[in-house]
Amino acid sequence: MTTNVNNNPALDGMYWDADKKVPDKNNGALTQSDFFALLTQQLAYQDPTKPVENDQMIAQMTNFTMADGIGQLNESFKGFAQSMSSNQALQASSLVGRSVLTQSKEIVFTGDTLARGNIELDKAATRMQVRIENEKGELVQSFSVDNPKIGKNEFIWDGTYMASGSGSAAVVDGEVSERVKAGVYKVKVDVSYNDGKTASLPVNVYTPVASVSMNGTGGGIMLNLIGLGAVKLGDVLEVSYG
Repeated sequence: MTTNVNNNPALDGMYWDADKKVPDKNNGALTQSDFFALLTQQLAYQDPTKPVENDQMIAQMTNFTMADGIGQLNESFKGFAQSMSSNQALQASSLVGRSVLTQSKEIVFTGDTLARGNIELDKAATRMQVRIENEKGELVQSFSVDNPKIGKNEFIWDGTYMASGSGSAAVVDGEVSERVKAGVYKVKVDVSYNDGKTASLPVNVYTPVASVSMNGTGGGIMLNLIGLGAVKLGDVLEVSYG
């Protein structure tokens, strides 16, 4: 007759609990103490007739020292990167309340300040037309940029609207205002070049910065623009007054 010891309660306390493990603080990586312990054991059990050569021992110590130094250097760089990110965030916080220039298909009219932007021309043009549309695609305002030139061409919109844009008009004290409601509007630019060709060009707009935040994934600095959302600090082309 055989007895199944695995089912014997009297012997259960004699088995090692597999769940009770000593936590490894180094995640399996050898430390400097481990290295010297191994080196000591190697010297203790070496063949007396064939001892370890000095150059071999020096090479082993050099390799470990280099590996340990690289690990410490990586940790130092991590701390340096975190410090740099914090300094950048602190510096970027000074942009809150200022306006920054970024490329966008939308422009923000705050109701209090002029909406501004610019268009870059890479060759001579005879005509440049700016169109402002509401969220429904209805034309709110259209105006031309005088004497378009190669390089930067500035434009300003004061919030006034054409007859077709009356649906976006603000209402102040029960009366229809001469300006549109504060909000985000689409902006488009069409240009006619001297050679007769036409094109639609990207637009750069000034937008106030509401706040600054750190990107959780990449750790980059993000500027939260009023109406347009978050943009990377590296995407800012210019900083202007509020």
